[in-house]
Parts: sequence; structure tokens; C-alpha cells
Amino acid sequence: MMRLAPLTVLMSTMLLGGCGLQPLYSGGSNGPVSRAIGQVSVDPIEGKAGWLMTNALNDRLGAVSGGGAPYRLVVKLDDQIRGLGVRRDNSVTRERRTLRARYQLIDSAQGTVVLDQTAGSDVGIDVVQSDYAVVAAENTALERLSVMLADQIVARLALYARRRAQPQP
Repeated sequence: MMRLAPLTVLMSTMLLGGCGLQPLYSGGSNGPVSRAIGQVSVDPIEGKAGWLMTNALNDRLGAVSGGGAPYRLVVKLDDQIRGLGVRRDNSVTRERRTLRARYQLIDSAQGTVVLDQTAGSDVGIDVVQSDYAVVAAENTALERLSVMLADQIVARLALYARRRAQPQP
């Protein structure tokens, strides 16, 4: 039995080596993907959700502030809260907060849209008797959703940057 373990490890390494998976951020902060997404400036986004989203995106992108960035990221948000659970007295017991983003990556030099996509997520909120607790839960949900959407957007920007950096056959 002991002799099979090294053979199993060797065979699994050989099989996985041919699967075509490659690290997205190869080269670390000096790799082509990291350099490309670091050249994106985030346009201001309206509202509280927009402020949270702008900060989350800038944190993840290491974005260029001010003008002169080769790319601009324009984001439009749709933030909604809907009641789900309803008691007999028509009081809501559960809410769903949904945050959706339509984002466009724009080539600053030519003014053309090079990427146009959407991202979104939602979260459930328990409605309790304390109005303060409900408002706090709604705000916390918005903060979490902003981070989740920023992660989705940056991952998609990184995939786009990687496709652009790979040599065409």
C-alpha cells in the first residue's frame, strides 16, 4: 500500500498538468493582468450604494485616480428591497435586498465600449421588531453586496485582460 501512494500522486500531477488550467494572476503584481486592471479608473457612481461600490472597486483595482487612465469603468446600480414573508396582519417578516450592476469598460483614447456586462447578487434580511436593527441589517447587507459585486466585476475585468494579453493563434 505504501508504494502506491507516490505513484498515485505522480499520476494525478501528470493528469492535472494537461488540463489547461493556468493561474489568472501569474506574475503577481507585475503580471499582465494585474498591470491591465490597475489602469482602470472608476467613474463616480450615484448614491450610497454607489459610494460603497466605488470604494470597493478602487480597493480591488488599485485604480488610477483622476484623468489619464487608459480605461474607464462606468457602473449603473439598481438597488431594491422587497418584502418576502408576510404575516396575517400584513407585516413583513423577511426582506430581500438585491443589488444589480451594469458596467461598461471604456477605452479612454477611442471612447469605445470594450466590455459591457452585468453583475448582481441578493441577500435575505430578517425583519425584527426593532426598527434600528432592521435598518442596521439593511445597511450591512448593502455593504456586503457592494463587496460581492466588486469582486465579480474585478474577476470579469481580469478575465478580459487575460484574453487580451494572450497571443492569438
